[in-house]
Amino acid sequence: MFDSFTSRVSDIFEKLRRNGVLKESDVDEALRGIRIALLEADVSLEVAKKFVAEVKEKAIGQNVIRSISPSQAITKIVHDRLVELLGKSNQMELSGKPRKIMMVGLQGAGKTTTAGKLAKFFSKKNKKVVIASTDIYRPAAIRQLQVLSDKINGSIFAPSCENVDEICRSALGTFKRENADALILDTAGRLHIDEVKMHELQQINGIIEADEIILVVDIMTGQDALNIARRFSEALPISGVILTRVDGDARGGVALSMRVVTGCEIKFLCTGEQLDDMEFFDAERIVGRLLGMGDVVSLVEKAQENFSREEEEEAAKKMQAGIFTFDDFAAQLEKMSKLGGLKTILKMLPQSQQLENLMEINGVSDKTVAKNLAIIRSMTRKEKRNHKLLNGSRKKRIAAGAGSTVQEVNKLVKQYEGALDMFKKIKKNGIMKMASIMGKQR
Repeated sequence: MFDSFTSRVSDIFEKLRRNGVLKESDVDEALRGIRIALLEADVSLEVAKKFVAEVKEKAIGQNVIRSISPSQAITKIVHDRLVELLGKSNQMELSGKPRKIMMVGLQGAGKTTTAGKLAKFFSKKNKKVVIASTDIYRPAAIRQLQVLSDKINGSIFAPSCENVDEICRSALGTFKRENADALILDTAGRLHIDEVKMHELQQINGIIEADEIILVVDIMTGQDALNIARRFSEALPISGVILTRVDGDARGGVALSMRVVTGCEIKFLCTGEQLDDMEFFDAERIVGRLLGMGDVVSLVEKAQENFSREEEEEAAKKMQAGIFTFDDFAAQLEKMSKLGGLKTILKMLPQSQQLENLMEINGVSDKTVAKNLAIIRSMTRKEKRNHKLLNGSRKKRIAAGAGSTVQEVNKLVKQYEGALDMFKKIKKNGIMKMASIMGKQR
């Protein structure tokens, strides 16, 4: 969601590094660039101006221009201030007493899907969750939430009633009777904020006495998201925000402005359509991605969630033995897809912008990964085990079966041979020795 910001800021920091010794005019120019990047990312003018002024004040106050590494010092000041701006969020834990969570927001923001994602998030922590919907105006919403509930282990869908008050009381009854850890109540949305809607939400809160009221905001609405957050905050004690559609083409600056303008914590980011496509908002990690520093911790956590220890041990054994077939290559490509694809993985690695540029130059993308998987699936079992069988006629057959070209098949074979060569070196030298060799080659 911050692609343009990350690209521009990475260029600014790279220029500072190349300059070495900095003049105050270099710092001023860099901060002007950062201010433009913030505004282009949809950060409010008020927040952007304040941010740049505070960074400049700290830069001058700490005398970074005369420091040993001025560009790194400025990068750290920008990093720390962005973390402060985004604010540290308290994770929604379900330890202690059961919690009642109310989801609010405009129609189309993704409340119902987000309610399901939140339930899935808690279920993965072995918590029992009751889910209910008060959206009697859109029956499809109730059915949608029920379908989502059926997909989540440990979730119970509270039956719908004829009116909102009855639904709330029925949901509370189910919540207490089942001795659940959480009640997640999805509420009706509107196309715009009106007094009738706000009054209904206040009535619902009066009945269930929510421990958390979570505002769901579509980041694609840009600056309007801040106005929406303000209006809901004035009518209800909002305890946190979940931003949806952060995987889209939105400029994302609303996330930087949200905490400053409303005082609300950002709790989660929804990164896709699937129930697992939601991540806890951590300012340190997000800023690391913003500034191209990566977020390896999140990448490791995501891998641990998606892959079993047995799978990883089996892969390690094959690597040490130098065994690497096209089936193994396909398995690695599928793992990348499970982690969100190449683009998502790259954003979590240091110097992500340079890596993305390198990928673009070499024509590598998530589309090429999908093509490569199709090519491998078009091979016979023998061909997957022994790539030397792949002569011209076989390659033509494989390309036709995958809806690809012979050139693309050749390119995949070349990539595979490169990976195979690396695995042979690992077998010969051992993992630790190989890591040492790779380190020296940097």
